[in-house]
Amino acid sequence: MQKTIDELVATGFTGLQLRVNGWVGSAGLSEIGKTAPPPLDGRVRIGSNTKTFVATVALRLVAEGRIELDRPVDDHLPEFGIDRRITVRMLLQHTSGIFNFTGEVFEDGTTIPGIPWQGEEWVNNRFKTYLPEELVRLALAKPARFEPGTDWSYSNTNYVIVRLLIEKVTGRSLAEEMGRLVFEPLGLTDTVVPTTETEIGDPHAHAYYRYETGGEEKTIDVTEHNPSWISSGGDMISTTADLQTFITALVGGKLVPAPLLVEMFEPHPKVPYGLGVFVQETGSGKVITHNGGIMGHAALMYCTVDGSKTLIAALNYVDDADLSLAVPFQKATARLLEEIFG
Repeated sequence: MQKTIDELVATGFTGLQLRVNGWVGSAGLSEIGKTAPPPLDGRVRIGSNTKTFVATVALRLVAEGRIELDRPVDDHLPEFGIDRRITVRMLLQHTSGIFNFTGEVFEDGTTIPGIPWQGEEWVNNRFKTYLPEELVRLALAKPARFEPGTDWSYSNTNYVIVRLLIEKVTGRSLAEEMGRLVFEPLGLTDTVVPTTETEIGDPHAHAYYRYETGGEEKTIDVTEHNPSWISSGGDMISTTADLQTFITALVGGKLVPAPLLVEMFEPHPKVPYGLGVFVQETGSGKVITHNGGIMGHAALMYCTVDGSKTLIAALNYVDDADLSLAVPFQKATARLLEEIFG
């Protein structure tokens, strides 16, 4: 395993920390220009792994009778004028058709931009605060990608609406409900739901961003930034130990009642995405997973359906507007999956 992660880091990453069941290791650098490897259980921005946490809270509220999966979202959030055909289930499974506020990329390569989240513009505004309501209204002002329930397309907007729904029906913040329903029962002491807080907390490996300004290329440390621009689409902070505890408990039925867990793990026919999780077939059988990357930090989270095998990773790297590490990231993920679940 150590040889594998050493080789993966050499493909272009700054550092990588891996946790496979009881084995933990790291490779590369925690910080450019220094020699220390990434801390073995350092904090990392987990990107879209946030969605699995948010979906878990929503399903717990379904179990408590506060939310109905197939009820119109508009019943709870009428102030936004959301299409009444859109249900909570559609938000959780990305079948609502609502515009993705970080921009849409279509099959033919055409794009429709959303909020500025790349290049020098993002760098200069990385401490700006966005309200969740602002992101939702921006998205709803754009044309829907498709009629509700007729297709599948990944949209961060869905999970910002779910956040607002959770807060509306409980009268408490998402962080408070996450604490009550997930963090406290599992003892997750290093997992955080930020709002506008820029710090990540120690220990951590550093995240970097490369951009052009005045015809010159610059690389800066962006470990600290205001994550409200992505909100509950991908703002959470955690560690590999906490992620392992969380995904194992989720798959083991300790967080979501069994009937709802079956629905959570039921994949869409177009893309194998359930309610806040991907469902992937491997040599070791079915695996429940979600990955996420955000501005020089990334996290991988995999667990077999019987809970016997987990793969959790935290990466730090130099990000850029071209997402130039996307292909190495995919290859690294595929290699780790083959090593562990092949």
